[in-house]
Amino acid sequence: MSPFKSASAAPGPGPIVIVGAGLAGLFTALKLAPLPVTVIAAAPLGEGASSIWAQGGVAAAVGEGDTAEAHAADTIAAGAGIVDAAIATTIASEGRARILDLSDYGVPFDRGDAGAYVLSREAAHNANRVVRVSGDRAGFAIMQALIARVRATPSIQVLAGCAAVGLVLDGARIAGVQVVKALDGVSRIETLPAGAVVLATGGVGSLYAVTTNPPTARGEAIAFAARAGAVIADAEFVQFHPTALDVGLDPAPLATEALRGEGATLVDRDGHRFMLDVDARGELAPRDIVARGVAAQIRAGTGAFLDCRTAPGAHFAEKFPTVDAFCRQAGLDPVRDLLPVAPAAHYHMGGVTTDVNGRTSVAGLWAAGEVASTGLHGANRLASNSLLEAVVVGARVAADIAAHWVPGQAVTVRSAQPFEFDADLRARGLATLRQTMSDHVGVIRDAAGLQIALDTIDGVARAAGGDVVLANMALTARLIASSALARKESRGGHWRSDYPKPDPLQAHRSFVQVAADGTIERLTVAAPSRRNPKPMLVRVAQ
Repeated sequence: MSPFKSASAAPGPGPIVIVGAGLAGLFTALKLAPLPVTVIAAAPLGEGASSIWAQGGVAAAVGEGDTAEAHAADTIAAGAGIVDAAIATTIASEGRARILDLSDYGVPFDRGDAGAYVLSREAAHNANRVVRVSGDRAGFAIMQALIARVRATPSIQVLAGCAAVGLVLDGARIAGVQVVKALDGVSRIETLPAGAVVLATGGVGSLYAVTTNPPTARGEAIAFAARAGAVIADAEFVQFHPTALDVGLDPAPLATEALRGEGATLVDRDGHRFMLDVDARGELAPRDIVARGVAAQIRAGTGAFLDCRTAPGAHFAEKFPTVDAFCRQAGLDPVRDLLPVAPAAHYHMGGVTTDVNGRTSVAGLWAAGEVASTGLHGANRLASNSLLEAVVVGARVAADIAAHWVPGQAVTVRSAQPFEFDADLRARGLATLRQTMSDHVGVIRDAAGLQIALDTIDGVARAAGGDVVLANMALTARLIASSALARKESRGGHWRSDYPKPDPLQAHRSFVQVAADGTIERLTVAAPSRRNPKPMLVRVAQ
């Protein structure tokens, strides 16, 4: 039973605003039609979302003999002891319906001659259940289909080139979204009135120096949701994809896990399959284990390489055209060459805490996709569950808002203000954050490094001054690092070299809130009592 209690109030009067134009944001907008929706997109549609880069596909129990219960069981097993089982069961059970929705929106999922989905298997799945498009082009194909449908839907207005930087409250309820707009070379902060706001801004990967995420994935919405009072969960759990191509590009191109599902192996420069020394499942062990195995090889100086020469071999370009293009760009031939790989920040299991309907602890605020933390992923996301969660929760968010929303005049909020910042200072601050997070809050962590990280992050925050964008990035980095310092064990995507084993007493999710003075307050679960028969979150005594 989850201790998290979402806000029970219905949306206030005023527009519906979705912040973010990736899969979760666009799917939610389409599901809300014909209600009027404004989508805030920091970049032109299709250019700033991690979803478009997703290579594997959507995990869903649609194959013969597979079941939602089996999918949920694999999800729970991969999540290292802290998955919300009820959430996992609900999301897995609705996967088939959401795949049909995507097909109706025009997504050309791979199918065999008889019309059945072509399914692949990825790490920690016990069945072939990843629905894909052209091998490794699922994210691109899904996003192109949704973008076309959004553009053809008159109830959806897209504001591209706007960066959300804050939320406006009317008492304890959301009243608007602050956005930065540039007009005639001058930046201004404007407030868009809103009765309901959906955060769908993606993850935190670009707070790290090595990431597979686009530059816009800097976790800013986690910070401004926290400033508005939202509970943040599981911030310490960052998943590092074990096989980003180590070819000097930023972001680092992803070599999809499906390659290993097809038989590609991980070897050192002498050709030794080192993952078999680490885990009996070898290359298909859970991502956290593979990422640490790859990181250890790199630290030892023996290198880590993906060997695709035998499998998929000569069919590489046909089956994995996206990865093949990246390899060719770097001067590598996957059929003949070993591909150098390294772990890269890939997915954040933590984020703004929500229930299964995407409701947060703040009235009028919902979240869906990677920015949210439903409890589905636990300490270690099961491969290809991210796109599934985005569409399942996105549909539920839309249904929840539609059931309660009433048109009306939004609360009046203040008008535009000038927004000035030092571009060089922001660039230096972000570079410092990224290197610090990779060095000290990465695949392997310890108390000394985490404290160095927190001190450095605090310095960046102080230097930010009035630059709310840099301040938001610093706050999210601090939430991740402080949560990692507080969890004195190793579990899933969080590995402490000074506490290398899991602690059964810490086999629970973590929750924090940001106080009015900016301090991070940890929450704990109060045991059920006669007065409060359900477990609930309470502040830890300082």
